[in-house]
Amino acid sequence: MSAIKNFVLKSTFSMFLLLIFSCSNKEQTSSAPKDPNEITFISVSNIGGDLGEYRMIKITKDSISLEQGSTAKKTHKYWGSPLDIKNWKLLVSTIDVKTLNEIKSSPSAQSVDGIDETFQIRTPKKAHVYVNSYHDTIHYPQLQMLKDKIEEILPKEYQQIYAR
Repeated sequence: MSAIKNFVLKSTFSMFLLLIFSCSNKEQTSSAPKDPNEITFISVSNIGGDLGEYRMIKITKDSISLEQGSTAKKTHKYWGSPLDIKNWKLLVSTIDVKTLNEIKSSPSAQSVDGIDETFQIRTPKKAHVYVNSYHDTIHYPQLQMLKDKIEEILPKEYQQIYAR
């Protein structure tokens, strides 16, 4: 009889814990819905070339990080820092979310030892990814402006002047 009693107590306790955790998760996820046009993540990368060079910048509302190096030379550098709300607003102000679907990508240049420039801009609704979109002269200026603002935020040793 005590084995049955222990089983019932353990089962009841387990169900009680499950109920508590499931209720607390619902409270956390049922907050106000996000604006579907709010930018939540930005990344800019340049990858390719004869030496397997790469430079990847990832930005969220509260942080920015950069990784760069060369696979042939076996070099790798990393830099990361918190991002203040003023700089985040400066970066997202360069992007017109309503025109993101109109930006056109171009074919990859890596197959001919070229370097691909890739942008990724995420909203709660969609992830927008563009490869070599600098050929889209109508819509690219906002991405160029974004790159320029990112460069201003980076430490001097990681800044890069883009020639296009």
